[in-house]
Amino acid sequence: MKKNILASLLFAVGINPLQANTLPGNFSSNPAVLGFARDLEQRHGFSANSLLEQFASTRPNTKVLQLIKPPASPLQRSWERYRPRFLNNTRIDGGVRFWQENRVALARARALYGVPEEVIVAIIGIETVYGRNTGGFGVFEALATLAFNYPRRADFFREELEQFLLLSRENNLNPMMVKGSFAGAIGIPQFMPGSQRRYAVDFDGDQRVDLSTSIDDAIGSVGRFLEQHGWQPGQPVAVPAHVSGQLDNTLIEAGIRPSLNAASLAERGITGAVDTAATVALIDLVSPNRATEYWLGFENFYVITRYNRSSFYAMSVYQLAEEIRKRSEQN
Repeated sequence: MKKNILASLLFAVGINPLQANTLPGNFSSNPAVLGFARDLEQRHGFSANSLLEQFASTRPNTKVLQLIKPPASPLQRSWERYRPRFLNNTRIDGGVRFWQENRVALARARALYGVPEEVIVAIIGIETVYGRNTGGFGVFEALATLAFNYPRRADFFREELEQFLLLSRENNLNPMMVKGSFAGAIGIPQFMPGSQRRYAVDFDGDQRVDLSTSIDDAIGSVGRFLEQHGWQPGQPVAVPAHVSGQLDNTLIEAGIRPSLNAASLAERGITGAVDTAATVALIDLVSPNRATEYWLGFENFYVITRYNRSSFYAMSVYQLAEEIRKRSEQN
């Protein structure tokens, strides 16, 4: 069987003239797959034949390609439309319960990594509604589809597919059985495979990292991810900004990593509850037909965007965290 699969891929690249036993529509007709399998065999000691067998039993998933592509007619960015998706009673009340049920693990994560409990809770709430929606796509199938059928980001997803195969081998997982998001994110905190290998931790002490079923591992891993990306304990995330006069768009174009001096911004009519010596970013939360909402973002705001590179996402995490904290204090 393995010889037949390898032969089919060799034939696809013109190496073997023998007729192959290929399955129409599977990955065995793609020459890049053969190169990928051989590369992993040479660099990581995988069996190329075994990998090719897995690819031959897998077909590109058209749903994955539909979900990953930008819409043909994209909607205008709207904070007014985006915010209610995550700032709602389901996630706020669920976050309060999640904090109560996992108070010990969250406190330990804060002690080790300096990340407040409510921030960890908010990220898990936004990602999977506290573990309820972790994804039903086969991770191998999703990553293979994007690695070999989505040229726009093929290099990224081939790297993640490699990381996933290494992760599966290290944890004795059958890669064909692991489920996740359409983009290959896994488990309660929705880590990509590379992030799981780099940042995830065994927080429950059972000698394995399990982001799919271990809430403790998910909590510790989110805390460590943020800590490793530069979280500053005890420092703020963002404060509202007041903009008077004509706004210089180059201040927005400076990006979401803090690089602007607060005193200089104040001289240009942009103020907030911040030390004038602070370095900040000017964040614009736009909505059609409404006045733009402006914030001053600190380093911790930027760190949250390392989880998802969107100012809307980071602000949702921050505001959800604040609501969860306030409601927890009331209970």
